[in-house]
Amino acid sequence: MKRLHVHVSVENLQQSIGFYSTLFANEPTVTKPDYAKWMLDDPRLNFAISTGQCAATGIEHLGIQVETAAELSEVYDRLKAADRPVLEEGATTCCYAKSEKSWIADPQGVVWETFFTTGEATDYGVGPGLNGLTSASAAADACCVPAMPAIVAPASADKCCA
Repeated sequence: MKRLHVHVSVENLQQSIGFYSTLFANEPTVTKPDYAKWMLDDPRLNFAISTGQCAATGIEHLGIQVETAAELSEVYDRLKAADRPVLEEGATTCCYAKSEKSWIADPQGVVWETFFTTGEATDYGVGPGLNGLTSASAAADACCVPAMPAIVAPASADKCCA
């Protein structure tokens, strides 16, 4: 069974832990000095927050977490069919976990990771260079999503939310 993953960069970890613990009616399942994670079943969500990993606060990246290697293979096949550049990172350590993962960005530049967690780690870890996947504005300098080169935005980008 798959689980949606959302990673948000925050300024104040303790304040954000308090807010999200109230919102989710659960305490985090993992708490570190710079990171917290909730593994929720209703809704089925892996929600993580961290400080100091990227220059801006807000949504860092989205993802799909799987529970088996077979599910990961299925999701990887969908990534390849999406007609977008895919970064196959493979085995890595990120966010205090050991995982097998790949990355893709949607047509708007939203970064998605697909991953299968294989164990815990004692350090936060580092991420790959995602050159060519999205713009530098998306989660610059993050552990899992480091800075990327800018791409030209569509002409319609200034009509909404600019």
